[in-house]
Amino acid sequence: MKLEELVQVSAAVASSSGRLDKISKLAALFALIPPDDLPTAIGFLTGVPRQGRLGVGWATVASARERQPASSASLDLRDVDAVFDKLASVRGKNSGSERARLMGDLFARATGEEQAFLAALMIGEVRQGALEGVILEAVAKAAGLPADKVRRAVMLAGDLGAVARAVLGDDREAALARYQLELFRPVQPMLSDSAPTLGDAMSACVPVAIEWKLDGARIQVHRRDEQVAVYTRNLNDVTAAVPEVVAAVRALPARELILDGEVIALAPDGRPHSFQTTMRRFGRRLEVEQLRAELPLTAFFFDVLLQDGESLVDNPLSERLKRLEQAIPATLRVPRIVTGDLDEASRFQGDALARGHEGVMVKRCRHRTQLADAALAGSR
Repeated sequence: MKLEELVQVSAAVASSSGRLDKISKLAALFALIPPDDLPTAIGFLTGVPRQGRLGVGWATVASARERQPASSASLDLRDVDAVFDKLASVRGKNSGSERARLMGDLFARATGEEQAFLAALMIGEVRQGALEGVILEAVAKAAGLPADKVRRAVMLAGDLGAVARAVLGDDREAALARYQLELFRPVQPMLSDSAPTLGDAMSACVPVAIEWKLDGARIQVHRRDEQVAVYTRNLNDVTAAVPEVVAAVRALPARELILDGEVIALAPDGRPHSFQTTMRRFGRRLEVEQLRAELPLTAFFFDVLLQDGESLVDNPLSERLKRLEQAIPATLRVPRIVTGDLDEASRFQGDALARGHEGVMVKRCRHRTQLADAALAGSR
């Protein structure tokens, strides 16, 4: 597909104020794109190229934009993707000049509108309102599939582009069925909405599970026998940086586990350090043991997605919480109550805030998704 077509749709989506209109425009585009090009197209539209960081700064982009725009559109998505591959792989002494050359050649082949889009993409400034949720629904619409089924597949695959390529291929229902929970293939975390007060968060459904909201780093831990892997919310492997988490999970009486939780640095009095302090543990690749001694991390888990070969991801939260209590000790679980009483919930929230945490999370007991984030950070 021509880059020009994607740029035009991106502009049309940016000028539209309605979510359904955005979805319709994107669905029409996805129906025209060859399935193998969909991961590239979706990466461009979300502002996150398939290659991730390209090693290109603003100065290099600005210099490339000085090239005279092409008089007619000739670039394909694959042309741009191939250049991005080269940019991401450039290393060594002359890497800066080589990136500048690649960028200059690319921008010389682009029209003015394409140059503007590419520049925004490279510096992370794509702003047309095509957030991942909108694009997911557009993929579902283009494929003629229920959005909730596509959303589940994306959560399990951890890659919207890969799911789009599969479900817009020949056998769409079969493609969905291929996405199942697998050990050591991290899944996208379920995220919460916000609520102004605890009462608002509880109003939609009672009783609810209420747990401390920790200002730590989201982790997902996979275990099979002695093998343990720890992933971040962005699905990056950080196992080497958190040996105490690996040791704690390896000591549990289970052969296979997938756990969802948070890791946080606590002061000697049990109060949490700042988020920035916790994140120091993930920014250092050397002297891990020294940093572990200086700034130990504590893992708190709030969900179990798999246990000893049994996938629990589609089970109600109430069932998963029972399994979590059976699988791991209270010292490794996020403090939680299940209640429909606002006074009891308020006392629990007050205790969390008094201990230095952000507030509480409120979750439907019968659902996989979190109901609302009622964290009142300003109340501390």
